[in-house]
Amino acid sequence: MKIDSLHPWVARPRERGFTLIELMVASTIAMFMLIGVSQLYLSSLSSEKTTASASEITTNGRYAIEVLRHDLLHAGYRGITWAQPSAISTTIGTITGECMGTGFATNLRQGVWGANDANPFSATCIPNANFSTGDVLVVRHAALAATATANLNANTLYFRSAYERGEVFQGSQKTALATTFTQAPSFDYALETKVYYISPFTDSSTETPRVPALYRVVTGAGSSSPKMSAELVASNVEDMQVRYGRLTTDMNTQFYPANTVSATATGTTTTPSEWDSVNSVRIWILVRSAKPEPGYTNTSAYTLGDKTVTVNDGYRRELFSTVVQLRNL
Repeated sequence: MKIDSLHPWVARPRERGFTLIELMVASTIAMFMLIGVSQLYLSSLSSEKTTASASEITTNGRYAIEVLRHDLLHAGYRGITWAQPSAISTTIGTITGECMGTGFATNLRQGVWGANDANPFSATCIPNANFSTGDVLVVRHAALAATATANLNANTLYFRSAYERGEVFQGSQKTALATTFTQAPSFDYALETKVYYISPFTDSSTETPRVPALYRVVTGAGSSSPKMSAELVASNVEDMQVRYGRLTTDMNTQFYPANTVSATATGTTTTPSEWDSVNSVRIWILVRSAKPEPGYTNTSAYTLGDKTVTVNDGYRRELFSTVVQLRNL
């Protein structure tokens, strides 16, 4: 024991450090605390990724459904015309990329049309390499706002609408149409024909990994003629199924796949078909996360109408559906 030099009569305790056992106990406690903090961080990080993935799925799914719903609500819209469109009396030039030959893009009488788990346009507007799976949905209607005659584009398709008559024409034919279309008042609306389908990729066929997406082919103005071209609607959409509602003999609505509703997509504008009796459309779309989630395995089965999609991978998914009442058919 040391003696204090200033107070020699006061004894000071001997100085000592931690023993080996104390150090081992302290290290063990610190290690467990570090493990706990690490697990808490990893859990928080995983939860954050899961939340971000779910948010992304919801955003893409809701957006895709809303685009489809909005288009279907206006299917068959003909401005102020309630009669069926008249036969085309003017010359419409070649439509670049038209999906099923002459008459497809201009067939406004047929507000909706579909193909069941098949791509009927592989030789035209949707090459097989650009089609993944699911149904194809066609929606046609006039634009919601009229275009002033002075602003008509020569290479765009329009619908001239009067109360008792309506007719599709090309912008370059507005002068020729004026000699046969004399009803007033009349308004010109851009003709919108859209073909929805599932693509195996979002940006290009060479992307790695490939990310499926909901695409559509739409009418527009070309450099020398009207054209139909593809545009992205929503990424990470894997499948789409569509059913078409028609009244049964007991006045109830029953939904049918496209292959049980007769008439082709190019039926003449003056010939009625079973598509005229479609009063509603039901859609299912399956949306996945952009990337697989480490440590997560999805073995779920998703039912889209009469189709079941079973998966076994690391992608999170969500099924979206809606029923749209058709107002203009």
